[in-house]
Amino acid sequence: MLSLRDKLRATQSAPRRSAPVRDAARDCFVRETRFSLPEGTHLADGILSLMQGDPNIPHHTPPEDFLFLDTETTGLSHGAGTVAFLVGVGRIENNGLTVRQYMMRDYDEEVFVLRLVQQDLRKCRVLVTYNGRSFDMPLLQSRFIMQRLPMDISSIPHADLLHTARRVWKLRLKRCTLSTLEELIFHEPREDDLPGAEVPQRYFDYLKQHDFSLLEDILKHNAQDIASLARLLFVLGALHENPLAAEHLQDIYSLGRVYEKRGKLQTARMCYRAADAGSMSALSRERLADTLRREKRPEEAAAIYEKMIAGRQGGAKPYIALSKLLEHRLKAPAAAADIARRGLLYAADLPLSDQNKADFDDLTRRYARLLKKTGGG
Repeated sequence: MLSLRDKLRATQSAPRRSAPVRDAARDCFVRETRFSLPEGTHLADGILSLMQGDPNIPHHTPPEDFLFLDTETTGLSHGAGTVAFLVGVGRIENNGLTVRQYMMRDYDEEVFVLRLVQQDLRKCRVLVTYNGRSFDMPLLQSRFIMQRLPMDISSIPHADLLHTARRVWKLRLKRCTLSTLEELIFHEPREDDLPGAEVPQRYFDYLKQHDFSLLEDILKHNAQDIASLARLLFVLGALHENPLAAEHLQDIYSLGRVYEKRGKLQTARMCYRAADAGSMSALSRERLADTLRREKRPEEAAAIYEKMIAGRQGGAKPYIALSKLLEHRLKAPAAAADIARRGLLYAADLPLSDQNKADFDDLTRRYARLLKKTGGG
C-alpha cells in the first residue's frame, strides 16, 4: 500500500495537462438598440441646473448632448474584485434614443469596454445616471485607474436623477426605485424582467457555461433602464418647469420645497398655496408662513399661523412661531404672551412625545419671560 509520501511523489512526477489556450481578447461585445421617445423631449433653459442644484450644469443643453449611462456589475461593493461587466450608454439621435451596450465576455475584455465608455464620456456635455454619483461612476473611475486609462470623471457635469426623483415623489411613493417609477409614474410596469439582484449570479453562470443566451435578460434589463432614465429626465423637467401640472398635492408641495431650497420663494409659495388642502394643508401653511417670515412680511405670516391655530394644525409649533413674530417683529409683547398662554393650554392636552414635551417646555419658558417683560409676572 502506497504511503502518503509515495502518493505525493507520484502526483509530482505525473505529466501535467495544459489548460486549453484561449486567444487573447481583441474587442468586447457591442449591441445597439433604438427606442422611441414620447413627445416632450425638451428641457427649458436652466431647468436641469435647478433640478440638481448644481451651477456647473450648463444653462442650455440640447438633448443630443446628454449621455445616459447605467452599469451592470459583479457585485454591489466598490472593492477591487467588483467590475462593471456591462456598460450601457444612451444618446438622443434622430428623434429617438440609441442605446449602445458594451459587455465583456470574459475578464480580459474589460479594457475594451472601458475604452469605448471613455470615448462616449469625452463627447458628452452632461452625464445622466440613476444613483450613478454614489455607485456607477466611482466604480468606473476605479476601473479606469486599475486598467491605467487616465480619465477624471468628476470634471463632467453630472445629473443623478435618483436624488431629483426622491425630492419630488418620496413623500407620496416612499420608494423611488426605477421600477417603482415605471409602474406608478409611467403606468408601465415591466414584464418578465430579470431583477437587478439576480444579475451578478446570472453573469457568473454565463462565465462557467459560456452560454450567451444567459446574458440576453441582462442586456434587456440594462437597455430598459437607460430608456426609462431618458424618459424620466424629461418628465421631471416638465414638472419643474410647471409644478402646478402635477396631479397630486404631495408632489406639488414637494416641488415647492425644491424651489424654496433653491431660493425661489415666489414659486415656492405658489406651490404651497396650491397644495393647501386635505392632508397637505398643515405642511403647506407651515412652509408658506415660514417663507413670508423670512422675507420680512410678518403680518402675512402671522395671518397664516392664526389660520393654523384656528384649524388645530401643526401641534404647538404655530403658537411658538406666532408668539415669536408678535414679540420680535410686530413689537406686541402682550399679544405674544397671550398666544404663548393659549399655546400652553393647547399643548397640555397633546399626546405625550419628545417633540410635544419640548414644545411645552418652550412655551412655558416663553410665557414666563413675556409675563415679566409686560409686567404681568
